[in-house]
Amino acid sequence: MERRNFIKTAALSTTAAMIPLSAHSETDKKKIKPALLNPNPLKIGVMTYTMAKDWDIETIIRNLTEAKYQTVELRTTHAHKVEVNLTPAQRADVKKRFKDSPLEVISLASGFQYHSPDPVELKKNIEGTKEYILLAHDVGAVGIRVFGNALPVGVPEEKTEQQIGKALAEVGEFGFNNGVEVRICVHGSKTNRPSVIKKIIDYSQSPHVYVNWNCNPEDTEENGFEYNFNLLKDHIRGVHMHELWTPEYPFRQFFKLLSGIGYKGYCNAEIDGNPDPVRFLKYYRALFLAYQDAI
Repeated sequence: MERRNFIKTAALSTTAAMIPLSAHSETDKKKIKPALLNPNPLKIGVMTYTMAKDWDIETIIRNLTEAKYQTVELRTTHAHKVEVNLTPAQRADVKKRFKDSPLEVISLASGFQYHSPDPVELKKNIEGTKEYILLAHDVGAVGIRVFGNALPVGVPEEKTEQQIGKALAEVGEFGFNNGVEVRICVHGSKTNRPSVIKKIIDYSQSPHVYVNWNCNPEDTEENGFEYNFNLLKDHIRGVHMHELWTPEYPFRQFFKLLSGIGYKGYCNAEIDGNPDPVRFLKYYRALFLAYQDAI
């Protein structure tokens, strides 16, 4: 009898284990959660310098909404035509269209830069930045990207770093007074190094100057990636991501560090939008490995 009871009990247990998920109650199904699911991932957007450069506002909203992206950073001079020549009514219309869309916020990406030893050129870039800060305010953009953009040959590096810092302080204060963050991109000749950007920010002596991290290969050089990240972590208000499949860039570590500082901003994809099946396969493989914590 004991043997028969054992066999019967074992058979019932096996049968229960083989019952498909659909046979369980709705209450049971609600208790089942995906393994290793991160309920608070970083937010993703698109920077329109390459992909989306030819899209108008309607196309941007439609495509990014369909792809479940949360923000857009509009590159000035592109097909979106969000420029300083817009009338007050047109600016209000741009603001309303994005506000009524599923996108959470927008920002602008300008090409203004402050490294030129020519004082006339420098002044032109500073005043141009201010014009676009007012545009950003009017269309509801929360920030604007600018550049240092180089340490020119033949000019003492410290002099240029101080010049860029001083210019940033001026436009940063103007931006603060108009509700717009000014974000210097870690980009350019020598100004693509976090250590240089840190010096520039220190020279600015301004609490209203922020950083757009640019995911450059140089981020892993000098004293290492985490050291470089820590130099700028208190100032990061924007991120540009490029090719996620690149094995040389520590994206997993980067995302972990961003989460660790409670980063609430957006990570914007600045990638080429041309059809490229090989690149797609690289992305697919990267995601495949990431799901297994293999990269």
